Amino acid sequence: MTVQDSGRAALVTGASRGIGYGIAEALVARGDRVCITGRNEDALKEAVERLGADRVIGVAGKAHDPEHQAAAVARTVEAFGRVDHLVNNAGTNPVFGPMAELDLAVARKVYETNVLSALGFAQHTWRAWQQENGGAIVNIASVAGVSASPFIGAYGMSKAAMINLTQQLAHEFAPKVRVNAIAPAVVKTRFAEALYEGREEEAAAAYPLGRLGVPEDIGGAAAFLTSESAGWVTGQTLVVDGGIFLNAGVG
Repeated sequence: MTVQDSGRAALVTGASRGIGYGIAEALVARGDRVCITGRNEDALKEAVERLGADRVIGVAGKAHDPEHQAAAVARTVEAFGRVDHLVNNAGTNPVFGPMAELDLAVARKVYETNVLSALGFAQHTWRAWQQENGGAIVNIASVAGVSASPFIGAYGMSKAAMINLTQQLAHEFAPKVRVNAIAPAVVKTRFAEALYEGREEEAAAAYPLGRLGVPEDIGGAAAFLTSESAGWVTGQTLVVDGGIFLNAGVG
């Protein structure tokens, strides 16, 4: 099936696999041209080939590197003539344990990668295109950012900051640019394997919808938030959790 070109271009960070790849796939399917980023150049090249090298380009680098941020945005504009949508998906969670024992150097790394990189990409995208032409930004947060999440506190803390960053940018970038966040629960990716590996059935049983998320679930949400159908939605965090928060009540 031939996909009609939407005339729009997007930049999706951390998209060589997992949630980022699922988002890029959804945007390509609706006709966007997409630039994806990732740390591993070989994995990025493979992702570009799978998504379609006629519509997708890749820029390798570390998300928290300001030079990489500038280069990725510039390359998107160079290749496609525009950068309508930014999806900040790149993130890290290198530590698992109680907050009382959290290495503050590790916490700084998590914050730099998960929060400051999103702000940096947003700043570059704003200056390069969105300030004059409009568009949309989607930040991939987490349910860990809206409630206590034992043993991944540094990650949750950074995602709470990303949700607030979403609100700040939505206020400052309006009316030209809409800025929203998605807060997924556990999605079946290599990044989240430690949360369900070897016990997927048990983990999924806690979800009212009876399964863990898949990247396509988040891709569909990101496609909606960057579409005209969400034209009156900004500053919001869309929880995509299979109903897991429904279990938080009493009884």
